[in-house]
Amino acid sequence: MTRVETWNGLVVAVCEPDGALLADVADINDFLSLAFEANADWLAMPVTRLGEDFLRLRSRLAGETTQKFVNYRVGLAIIGDISAEAAGSEALTDYVRECNRGRSVWFLPDLTALKLKLETGRSEA
Repeated sequence: MTRVETWNGLVVAVCEPDGALLADVADINDFLSLAFEANADWLAMPVTRLGEDFLRLRSRLAGETTQKFVNYRVGLAIIGDISAEAAGSEALTDYVRECNRGRSVWFLPDLTALKLKLETGRSEA
Protein backbone atom coordinates (compact mmCIF):
# COMPACT_ATOMS: atom_id res chain seq x y z
CA MET A 1 0.00 0.00 0.00
CA THR A 2 1.22 3.47 -0.86
CA ARG A 3 -0.26 6.82 0.04
CA VAL A 4 0.34 9.91 -2.05
CA GLU A 5 1.10 13.31 -0.55
CA THR A 6 2.23 16.63 -1.96
CA TRP A 7 5.00 18.46 -0.12
CA ASN A 8 6.46 21.72 -1.36
CA GLY A 9 4.89 21.16 -4.78
CA LEU A 10 6.41 17.69 -5.13
CA VAL A 11 4.36 14.50 -5.26
CA VAL A 12 5.66 11.89 -2.82
CA ALA A 13 4.53 8.27 -2.84
CA VAL A 14 4.94 7.02 0.73
CA CYS A 15 5.26 3.26 1.11
CA GLU A 16 3.76 1.65 4.18
CA PRO A 17 6.21 -0.12 6.52
CA ASP A 18 4.86 -3.57 5.69
CA GLY A 19 4.76 -5.12 2.25
CA ALA A 20 6.95 -6.52 -0.47
CA LEU A 21 10.68 -6.11 -0.03
CA LEU A 22 13.27 -4.62 -2.32
CA ALA A 23 15.36 -7.76 -2.07
CA ASP A 24 16.90 -8.16 -5.51
CA VAL A 25 17.40 -6.31 -8.78
CA ALA A 26 14.12 -7.62 -10.21
CA ASP A 27 12.24 -5.81 -7.42
CA ILE A 28 13.50 -2.36 -8.39
CA ASN A 29 10.95 -2.01 -11.19
CA ASP A 30 8.10 -2.84 -8.79
CA PHE A 31 9.04 0.12 -6.61
CA LEU A 32 9.55 2.41 -9.57
CA SER A 33 6.08 1.39 -10.73
CA LEU A 34 4.62 2.57 -7.43
CA ALA A 35 6.10 6.00 -8.09
CA PHE A 36 4.96 6.02 -11.73
CA GLU A 37 1.39 4.99 -10.82
CA ALA A 38 1.22 7.92 -8.39
CA ASN A 39 2.91 10.27 -10.88
CA ALA A 40 5.33 10.89 -8.02
CA ASP A 41 8.53 12.89 -8.00
CA TRP A 42 9.77 10.94 -4.97
CA LEU A 43 9.28 7.52 -3.41
CA ALA A 44 9.64 7.35 0.37
CA MET A 45 10.54 3.81 1.38
CA PRO A 46 10.84 2.65 4.98
CA VAL A 47 13.98 0.65 5.77
CA THR A 48 11.64 -2.18 6.76
CA ARG A 49 10.95 -2.66 3.04
CA LEU A 50 14.63 -3.26 2.21
CA GLY A 51 15.87 -6.81 1.81
CA GLU A 52 18.76 -7.82 4.03
CA ASP A 53 21.31 -7.45 1.20
CA PHE A 54 20.37 -3.88 0.30
CA LEU A 55 22.69 -2.28 2.85
CA ARG A 56 25.51 -4.73 2.07
CA LEU A 57 27.13 -2.72 -0.68
CA ARG A 58 29.01 -5.68 -2.12
CA SER A 59 25.64 -7.10 -3.21
CA ARG A 60 25.38 -4.08 -5.58
CA LEU A 61 21.62 -3.86 -4.95
CA ALA A 62 21.83 -0.36 -3.45
CA GLY A 63 23.97 0.87 -6.35
CA GLU A 64 21.72 -0.65 -9.00
CA THR A 65 18.65 0.79 -7.28
CA THR A 66 20.25 4.23 -7.11
CA GLN A 67 21.21 4.12 -10.78
CA LYS A 68 17.75 3.06 -11.92
CA PHE A 69 15.97 5.74 -9.88
CA VAL A 70 18.40 8.37 -11.21
CA ASN A 71 17.89 7.17 -14.79
CA TYR A 72 14.10 7.44 -14.45
CA ARG A 73 14.34 10.77 -12.62
CA VAL A 74 12.47 9.63 -9.55
CA GLY A 75 13.87 10.53 -6.15
CA LEU A 76 14.23 7.78 -3.58
CA ALA A 77 14.20 8.47 0.14
CA ILE A 78 15.08 5.57 2.42
CA ILE A 79 13.34 6.37 5.71
CA GLY A 80 14.46 4.97 9.04
CA ASP A 81 17.37 4.17 11.27
CA ILE A 82 20.33 2.41 9.65
CA SER A 83 22.85 3.52 12.27
CA ALA A 84 23.65 -0.06 13.37
CA GLU A 85 24.40 -1.13 9.80
CA ALA A 86 26.39 2.03 9.10
CA ALA A 87 28.42 1.61 12.30
CA GLY A 88 29.64 -1.72 11.00
CA SER A 89 30.57 -0.50 7.53
CA GLU A 90 32.73 2.46 6.62
CA ALA A 91 31.76 1.95 2.98
CA LEU A 92 28.04 2.20 3.83
CA THR A 93 28.67 5.32 5.92
CA ASP A 94 30.47 6.90 2.97
CA TYR A 95 27.73 5.82 0.54
CA VAL A 96 24.99 7.33 2.71
CA ARG A 97 26.93 10.58 3.13
CA GLU A 98 27.44 10.89 -0.64
CA CYS A 99 23.81 10.08 -1.38
CA ASN A 100 22.62 12.70 1.10
CA ARG A 101 24.80 15.32 -0.59
CA GLY A 102 23.10 14.64 -3.89
CA ARG A 103 19.60 15.28 -5.19
CA SER A 104 18.35 11.82 -6.08
CA VAL A 105 18.70 9.33 -3.22
CA TRP A 106 18.59 10.22 0.45
CA PHE A 107 18.79 8.27 3.70
CA LEU A 108 16.75 10.08 6.33
CA PRO A 109 15.56 9.22 9.83
CA ASP A 110 11.87 10.02 9.31
CA LEU A 111 9.30 11.64 7.04
CA THR A 112 9.68 14.97 8.85
CA ALA A 113 13.33 15.08 7.77
CA LEU A 114 12.26 14.31 4.20
CA LYS A 115 9.72 17.13 4.22
CA LEU A 116 12.36 19.53 5.55
CA LYS A 117 14.90 18.47 2.94
CA LEU A 118 12.37 18.84 0.13
CA GLU A 119 11.50 22.32 1.40
CA THR A 120 15.01 23.55 2.02
CA GLY A 121 17.28 21.27 0.03
CA ARG A 122 19.27 20.34 3.11
CA SER A 123 19.31 17.47 5.56
CA GLU A 124 19.34 17.71 9.31
CA ALA A 125 20.21 14.00 9.48
